[in-house]
Amino acid sequence: MRRLLVPLLVLAAWPALAETLYNGIELPSPWPPRRELSEEPMPVPYLASPPAVIPIDVGRQLFVDGFLIAETNLKRVFHQAQYHPATPVVKPDRPWEMSDRGPSAMVFSDGVWFDPRDRLFKMWYMSSYVYHLAYATSRDGIRWEKPALDVRPGTNLVFEGYRDSTTVWLDLEEKDPARRYKLFLVRRQPRWTLDLFYSPDGIHWGERIASSPAGIGDRTTAFWNPFRKVWVISLRAGGPLGRVRQYYEHSDAAAALNWKPGEPAPWVGADRLDPRRDDLKTRCELYNLDAVAYESLLLGLFSIWRGQPKDRAKPNEVLAGFSRDGFHWDRSGRVPLAPVSERYGDWNWGNVQSAGGGCLVVKDKLYIYVSGRAGVPGKSDSGVSATGLAVLRRDGFASLQAGPSVGSLTTRPVTFSGKHLFVNVAAPSGELRAEVLDADGKAIPPFTRANSTALREDSTLARIRWKGARDLSALRGKPVRFRFWLRNGGLYAFWVSPDESGASRGYVAAGGPGFTGPTDTVGRAAYR
Repeated sequence: MRRLLVPLLVLAAWPALAETLYNGIELPSPWPPRRELSEEPMPVPYLASPPAVIPIDVGRQLFVDGFLIAETNLKRVFHQAQYHPATPVVKPDRPWEMSDRGPSAMVFSDGVWFDPRDRLFKMWYMSSYVYHLAYATSRDGIRWEKPALDVRPGTNLVFEGYRDSTTVWLDLEEKDPARRYKLFLVRRQPRWTLDLFYSPDGIHWGERIASSPAGIGDRTTAFWNPFRKVWVISLRAGGPLGRVRQYYEHSDAAAALNWKPGEPAPWVGADRLDPRRDDLKTRCELYNLDAVAYESLLLGLFSIWRGQPKDRAKPNEVLAGFSRDGFHWDRSGRVPLAPVSERYGDWNWGNVQSAGGGCLVVKDKLYIYVSGRAGVPGKSDSGVSATGLAVLRRDGFASLQAGPSVGSLTTRPVTFSGKHLFVNVAAPSGELRAEVLDADGKAIPPFTRANSTALREDSTLARIRWKGARDLSALRGKPVRFRFWLRNGGLYAFWVSPDESGASRGYVAAGGPGFTGPTDTVGRAAYR
């Protein structure tokens, strides 16, 4: 008995081991962190104290923050997506999409995904303002069809009744086919709740599986964090800062709706760096936060509310944020990713918000679907609400830029198990070279700048080679630094792939043509 008792006592007294993530970040304890929200930008601990060595086996490594950078004289530039000429790509044109409060065929989070099983783009959207969930499909992500289904025969409705925000998630990691699609539905009954439903096809939804405590905010959404295998509820809340978000997580989708009072943690809101509108001077608020895993990090789509004019619908805009631990957000770039228009008559004069799933990877582009409200002059009504498509270069949220003079970037120490170095670079009138450094900052032969191939191209998947070396396999598992030399161009990302296809093994958000699962295992094949 005594022999058992001593080890048990020691075990009970031993502190819980901290969780270390795929990128070397050690999560703070307790988790999630508890912080008081303020108008100051959110502090990001892993940027202040990054890991001594950063594993880079998961995904393309983006330069959206300083996490990977030891030193550089390149200039970081954040980029804005461009609306596709076909926008709006889905418009209200069916009788069941009409309403006294305005015709609607818009994603209000909802979801846009590429289903690799059916090889189709699939969209769920609000049909009729604050009513119904409708379904559309597309072969190319631009031309959409509204199929006649059997839920309400002759329509493309898949869920009827009053609704506010919904999130439809295509769960490619789910083992049960009946739960392949998940619907998180916000509705008032009589107080606001978040309900969960499952479906095998995204069309036929079963009985309600779970329901949250009553009294949530109306614009609550959800997402899956595959890096930590948890469902995250992005709870709309209020307070002195206006609209803000609270955070709750659980590994099981149904249990994620079963929080107790006080358990959701204060999370994030707008801050003093969010630019106010010149015509309002109103303090900004965070209207919604959707998120998705993209390559090696979480992409957050922040719908920032900039006030309520008297003559138009609330002019929300979508801005990007980035997280490497799933909770803390770096929002260094305040450039609207998908802005409102300042010209009356445009489809998005009134309001722009994000779609569930975040973005899709379509060859060398990202497809970012957003809602847009045309507004009504002199009123705060939404007017015609439709769905638009914004297009961005793959990995194109930010780049490090060099002019005519050669600049350089040196990474922090990294480790990898792959063999081939790839970059996303735009330098058709310049060039990029690379070298690999040891712990003393010296180039490791033959991986020197002089031996490096000069890339003079604009490519989202370009391989760097060195004379005298077939690949990087000799350096696998060893802490090294990469140094990039750039002239007249922009560098968006780098990664070390296990094979010559350039597959990153990172997450591809809501998917895209050519991908067979939630991660990039195919590399160049997805470009064909």
